Amino acid sequence: MAPSDEHITALWRNMAECWAHGDATGFAANFSEDCDFTTVRGDKPAGRTGIAEGHAALFHGVYRGSTLTARVRQIRYPHPDIATVDAESTVTGPDGQPLADTHALAVVQRDTTTGRWSVTAFHNMVPLRPPRTS
Repeated sequence: MAPSDEHITALWRNMAECWAHGDATGFAANFSEDCDFTTVRGDKPAGRTGIAEGHAALFHGVYRGSTLTARVRQIRYPHPDIATVDAESTVTGPDGQPLADTHALAVVQRDTTTGRWSVTAFHNMVPLRPPRTS
């Protein structure tokens, strides 16, 4: 595990914690102010503010009381201050039933002044399930 891996995986842990508390502002704080974010529907909210607004709507709507289980599958460093992150997530309803599985490819960058890592690009999607065969 690279020394920065812990800082990066902590972003996903924090996303899950904020999700469980319905904290859209805390969730969005893991992203840079100008993050290039693409939702599973292909929407492009405007930066951290748009991410917070979109998640507030989710937390007060269809995903009220849900939890997020995030799994970082791979971290790759094309530069010491930049990483690509392959992550999967499961959203589980208050009744314990899975609501959605997602997959994301993210770019995470370390601010060389503060040392803080944040997500600068995030492309989220719902994986296509293979067709059933008889």
